[in-house]
Amino acid sequence: MASFSSRLTHVGADLVKRAAAQQGGLLSGQDPTAFDTADPIRLWIIQLSVITMVTQILSLGLGRMKQPKVIAEVLCGIVLGPSLMGRIPGFTKHVFPVESRPYLTLTADIGLVLFLFLVGLEIDIRVLKRNARASLAISLGGMVLPFGLGAAVAVPLYSRFVDHQASTFGHFLLFVGVAFSITAFPVLCRILTALQLLDTTVGVVALSAGVLNDIVGWTLLALTVALVNASSGLTALWVLLCSIAWTIFLLVLVKRAFLWLARKTGSIENGPTPIFMTCTILLVFASAFFTDIIGVNAIFGGFLAGLCITQEGGLAIALTEKLEDMVSIIFLPLYFTLSGLSTDLGLLSTGIIWGHVIMILVLAYFGKFVGGSLAARATGFRWREAGTIGALMSCKGLVELIVLNVGLQAGILDTLVFTMFVVEALVLTFLTTPVTLALYPSRHRVRVAVTGSNFASVEDAGGDKRKGGDTTPSRDDYPLKSRFTVVLDRLEHLPALMGITQLLRKPLPVLPQETTPTSQTAPVAVDRTRVDALRLVELTERTSAVMRSSMASDFILTDHMVNIFRTYGDLNDVPISPSLVIVSRDQFTPSVVDHAVENNSDLIIISWLPPTPRAPGGATSDDNPAHASPFDALFRTTPSNDNPPSVLHSHFIRGVFSQSPVDVALYVEHRRAGPRAGRGKKHMILPFFGGPDDRLALSFVVQLCSQADVTATVIRITKVDPPTETDTTVKGAVSKTDAVQGEMLAAALRENNLTIHSTTGFPDTLYPHATTQTRLESETADNLAWARHTSPPSPESSQTTGRVAFEELTSSRPLHDIVERVAAAASDPATKLPRSLIVATGRARRLAVESHHQELRELLSENSYVGSEIRKTVGDVATALITSRCPAALIVLQAAKTSDD
Repeated sequence: MASFSSRLTHVGADLVKRAAAQQGGLLSGQDPTAFDTADPIRLWIIQLSVITMVTQILSLGLGRMKQPKVIAEVLCGIVLGPSLMGRIPGFTKHVFPVESRPYLTLTADIGLVLFLFLVGLEIDIRVLKRNARASLAISLGGMVLPFGLGAAVAVPLYSRFVDHQASTFGHFLLFVGVAFSITAFPVLCRILTALQLLDTTVGVVALSAGVLNDIVGWTLLALTVALVNASSGLTALWVLLCSIAWTIFLLVLVKRAFLWLARKTGSIENGPTPIFMTCTILLVFASAFFTDIIGVNAIFGGFLAGLCITQEGGLAIALTEKLEDMVSIIFLPLYFTLSGLSTDLGLLSTGIIWGHVIMILVLAYFGKFVGGSLAARATGFRWREAGTIGALMSCKGLVELIVLNVGLQAGILDTLVFTMFVVEALVLTFLTTPVTLALYPSRHRVRVAVTGSNFASVEDAGGDKRKGGDTTPSRDDYPLKSRFTVVLDRLEHLPALMGITQLLRKPLPVLPQETTPTSQTAPVAVDRTRVDALRLVELTERTSAVMRSSMASDFILTDHMVNIFRTYGDLNDVPISPSLVIVSRDQFTPSVVDHAVENNSDLIIISWLPPTPRAPGGATSDDNPAHASPFDALFRTTPSNDNPPSVLHSHFIRGVFSQSPVDVALYVEHRRAGPRAGRGKKHMILPFFGGPDDRLALSFVVQLCSQADVTATVIRITKVDPPTETDTTVKGAVSKTDAVQGEMLAAALRENNLTIHSTTGFPDTLYPHATTQTRLESETADNLAWARHTSPPSPESSQTTGRVAFEELTSSRPLHDIVERVAAAASDPATKLPRSLIVATGRARRLAVESHHQELRELLSENSYVGSEIRKTVGDVATALITSRCPAALIVLQAAKTSDD
């Protein structure tokens, strides 16, 4: 039966007979929920709105338990169906009347065809080839045993609950066997994403086995539907042969034609063009139409169309990005709501029925879990990993629900048996996550490397990854740095990262070796500069993100940021070693820290674009009302300089500052300031107050001045009290957005020598309050560091003679003096280019020698306004420069966190 085609024809006939649009509507006293075949759009909008809202509400709660969204979608249908809301008098009659079901079903069927097209796009045959032996064994083990148990279950179900005249036993047995043996590959991808298992050996093998399982399952289902729809065995044979011929035609001829079209239109390099998208959509529905009219469900046509699109150049990912939101937000919830409307839990009213439900649950889970586990064990996995694979293969989700709906439409199932299997699909999908977490916790996970052999793995971040003992540098030495981890996260940060990388381009100097009475001085070559470029990509539950993660080894070769940065390193003689990490946003900080530790990096370099400071009235200092167009505010006809960064990105930076056992440098490109790609001279200014962060900044500036085109001015600042004022330490808020209660709590904790964290739930780097002993120790270290760099001869100063000027300054308003000094240096004709000016400063969020809170509050009131997020991220000195809009880039450094902090 050609259900999709006939339904489309029926609805089209109704729309052709539609009269002229009615006038007045609600104002004429009409009921907006009244269904009218001549104007079905109003009720359809109401239905869509109700379904979408209920689905999103349910998914919020289930998402906290790391459950896939499909459970919320099915529960939405059960809630809105006869099991719950349908029992309210008038609800079903006014919101989901029977007369409106064909229109809702047509929309859902269109969405289902598009969804199966996306499933076909997800399937990458290369995944099967890389893990062919394990995938084949696990897939077969996870299908043979469940199919046999399903056939056994079909006997009592058919004899007691199925109408023998509506369905034959052979068809019912095949259908139940397919329902038992199939695995929900799309839902499995979402679960692996939520549990962060996509880059583990278990996740890779389970995903590849799920692909093969899905292909075989859809083939068996197509065969079952063909047998049901055929009036005789000969007709079934013709249906099968037509299906095979159509599949070969698509996968051989049409696939090659679409590859030619993709290359001809430039869709592989630049994303799908309108012509390519048009041809693709026509192919999807033409394939769905053909498979429907020959007696196989239309969804198989959409699935086959997805297999025709090449994976080359990320074209399948780009197509998925264009369609996935509309399908997942609108179409799929409609489809599963219709499933829920056909599910009546009230029919499960007797102990015998519940006994059969429990039997279905136990045998379905036992078959998938045991079959998958034994097969995984036979291929060499340990019992823990094999059990995890078996638990993942038991995931049913939306694929089994699609199978159940096909069976319901084909008349193989009645409402009671359909409800029993819906309960089984929901329970087994819900169990997948908790069982996987119990069997395979983080400390036992083995992760697959992006490059190298398929199973080249490293242990998860459960233990201490420091190699060769503690790699934290001594607070008094701060040796020259040769290994850097540069974080590539956002495209707008790339120019700044290229600029700071240019400062590291030359080999480090050769240092003389210390002499002993029995040895002579000999030069010691320091390792050449090495840059590890870590590309961070956010992993979400979107289908395109999951596809990108599964093809990480190819993605690192085509990623624009990695290629641009690597090319820039080649042109500037800086060796770049790229790496790719695709994780959820809350794993960005651990990924950066772990990568730096594993690669023995000396310094982590991150870039940040702060928001444009605003005047108290709310306008930025770049605003010019005299030249503003009246259309600017409405249409944004002129570009705006106000481009605030994400608050989450600020929290990510603070997390790295807080957790990193490696020194961290934050490059703040203050709008148009900062070093750019080029060979121009650069001048650095370092205000030195003291403390571990300032000592690190001093050592780093001196190292950079070993470059011939870099000079620096280091100003050691001693703060004194004004003659007319007493010593007052202000611990209150320093900006208009600080919470008074939060600052009072922070001050109280500091006074009690405790570590505190941000009240927003993100880590902040506030450390125990300095005592007299720690202050004396820090001042002694400051004096030694200052003397080492200012009293030649020393290894560092011998390489920078004439390039670093040291000054001392005593001031009661040091922040004002720094701002004036930087502004004067930027306007000095000797500096030539304002972009060449860089200010280096310590973050000083711990063991700060002086408190700048009072003076910083004055600067904030005198200049532009910035939020507390900036001060928490970069510290007081850098905040003073940002709020004063000094035309200079900033390098904010924080020394490595040690056990003493």
